[in-house]
Amino acid sequence: MKKNVCMFVWNHFTNDARVLRECTTLSNNGFNVDLICIDDPQDKSIRKHEVRNENFQVFRVRRYPLVYTLLQDVLILTKKNKWLFGIYAIIWGIFLYYMFIPTLIVSFLFLILYQSTVRKTVIKANIILRMIVKGRMKKYDIFHSNDLNTLPQGYICAKWRLKKRSLVYDSHEVQTSRTGYNSFIYGIIEKVLIKRIDTMIVENHTRAKFNKELYGFYPNVLHNYPFLGISKDQEQIDLHQLLNLPPKEKIFLYQGGIQIGRGLEKIICAAPLVKEGIFVFIGDGNQKEELIKLVKEKKLGDRVKFLSKVPLKDLPKYTNNAYLGFQVLNNICFNHWSASSNKLFEYMMARVPVIACSFPEIQKVVTENNVGICVDSHNYMEIAEGINELVWNKEKRDQMSKNCVQAQEKYNWENEEEILINLYKHL
Repeated sequence: MKKNVCMFVWNHFTNDARVLRECTTLSNNGFNVDLICIDDPQDKSIRKHEVRNENFQVFRVRRYPLVYTLLQDVLILTKKNKWLFGIYAIIWGIFLYYMFIPTLIVSFLFLILYQSTVRKTVIKANIILRMIVKGRMKKYDIFHSNDLNTLPQGYICAKWRLKKRSLVYDSHEVQTSRTGYNSFIYGIIEKVLIKRIDTMIVENHTRAKFNKELYGFYPNVLHNYPFLGISKDQEQIDLHQLLNLPPKEKIFLYQGGIQIGRGLEKIICAAPLVKEGIFVFIGDGNQKEELIKLVKEKKLGDRVKFLSKVPLKDLPKYTNNAYLGFQVLNNICFNHWSASSNKLFEYMMARVPVIACSFPEIQKVVTENNVGICVDSHNYMEIAEGINELVWNKEKRDQMSKNCVQAQEKYNWENEEEILINLYKHL
């Protein structure tokens, strides 16, 4: 009989390649998989319930509490119709007259709700609660938490019951040393809950060794490699035509989140030192406006182009256009220093050589397979030198592109999925 798996992930599940690969593998190998993620009210193209195949479904829980959504709708309606303020004032006055204390309390609670920190806390609590409720509505045999922000949900669903279920902790990042996770509370939560899991997965051996030093056990290693054929037989989207570029213009590509700590401002600073080619950034994130402003300040609008993020299934169609790609993380936390990022292997699958940071996992792949040049990712001049080397020496660049084809046979998900299947069979 097939086992039922409930998987949690703290995103909208629109561009999460790793979770998609895991769910697909499990659903194709004897497991029924339900993925619980978060709805995005701003994106009307995604649905609250999706059937990906006969054994794999996606459920998105409501992001905002119902009362918050109603208040937002009222505010939007009031901004469009100012005269409604008068009606609300009269109604509030009537309630205040007849129910003074309750009305003051409710008004105070509404004001607190719109305070930034409280609002974020309420929204997070709402999502967590809805995930837990959804996870308890069906009989699951295994719960799978992707990253620390869904581990409490998995723990409550798997262990707060008479007949306990198996709990997998799949840590895509180093939770105790990553950007945006600066509070000591994350370390405490992980330290407490990690004692209650049945098995753990990490991305590479550098992180596994770190976990051994921190918690005393060596977790399973499941590398974040893409499917072997993601760039084969792909209809290519012509970036030259899309960006109005000459057909033979070299494209230097970054694809992924536009976030602090990824060395993206260093790439822009390197651009004036590179005499040919166009720098293209595909993605969105909280640093994008800052980078656009930097491009304007340096008057690089004709050399640096930005595109919004594209659906995961379409990304290889863009990647195939690149002359070279960037993976220049900065060493701002152990999570970055220990990364073996999916982008590196996506470039490889598209036969695109890389300019990469000199961090252990990334440098090992790049140098052993001769698929790019490793640089000091904090030094924009060194980044520029790496780019120029591959621009001036096209033969070297083309040889690295050929090397990518050989490396694909080693760094692909088809080689990794047996690890995941065996791990699940032993739970």
